[in-house]
Amino acid sequence: MNSVHTPAAGGETKHQATLPVIPGADRIAHSPLPARAPLRWPGGARVALWVAPNIEHYEYLPEKIRVRNPWPRVPHPDILGYGLRDYGNRVGVWRLMEVFDRFRLPVTVSLSMAVLDMYPDLAEAMMKRQWEFMSHGLYNTRYHWNLSEAEEREAIEECQAIHQRHTGTRLAGWFSPAASNTHLTPDLVAESGIRYLCDLYHDDQPTPIRVRRGTLTSLPYSMEINDSIAWRRGQEAEAFARKIRDEFDTLYAEGEVHGRVMNIAVHPFIMGQPHRIEALAQALEYILGHDGVWCATGAQIVDWYRQQSLNPSPETL
Repeated sequence: MNSVHTPAAGGETKHQATLPVIPGADRIAHSPLPARAPLRWPGGARVALWVAPNIEHYEYLPEKIRVRNPWPRVPHPDILGYGLRDYGNRVGVWRLMEVFDRFRLPVTVSLSMAVLDMYPDLAEAMMKRQWEFMSHGLYNTRYHWNLSEAEEREAIEECQAIHQRHTGTRLAGWFSPAASNTHLTPDLVAESGIRYLCDLYHDDQPTPIRVRRGTLTSLPYSMEINDSIAWRRGQEAEAFARKIRDEFDTLYAEGEVHGRVMNIAVHPFIMGQPHRIEALAQALEYILGHDGVWCATGAQIVDWYRQQSLNPSPETL
């Protein structure tokens, strides 16, 4: 078991065992951004941009309904909800690929890992493009809330096994299915050898996460520049594209002094629609018309950040 030193009465130091489970509030040290040493990206870039299409599978008739019902329309099957999401994997994703190919963007897929087995043509197309796979769980209808430690570990390792079988490598990143992270998720993904986590939405830069064993970094993933959230708020494509440009303008200006991360999260069944795709393309064209934008994968951003050694290590949190 790891241990920490804590001040005792009178200023002395006593030895105290670390709790087996680290509460969420203790995962990350408070770190006001102006007090940090400047973060520099390769080539002096101001903004590290990573694009994350969420390529997911939603079960037609979910077998394991936990905590909440994945489909708001009951009784099942929810043909409307399922059909819309199935459109993404049949049609919308190919439009996204065309746009990302047009701009030669590196891509990090927030991936329901079952997709690699279920849709061989899609798996082949993604691997041909050398897209990075970040696990988004097995299915986006299999939530991790209320799983036991053993159950969650087994779910993570099932995703690892699928990735290993298709790519020959271990996963670098994790984003819990439907954002259903638990108190133990950081510990379990770190113990599985995963280097970064996207379950936290608290910063514009990577940050170290305190875990029981190993090392884990939080990579900024956006719930604001996210077409799923915009869609639920009734924002159409032009409004979403405007948000992308406005977010970039601010981060780009701030990044002159202190490098920033920008994430754009999209879903094939939303931005892959024919009436929305061009708005996304125009927003990307705007961003990439600027110098000082480093387009990278999630793993590349995290690995560069770790090499800089600018922020506290997890052991000092």
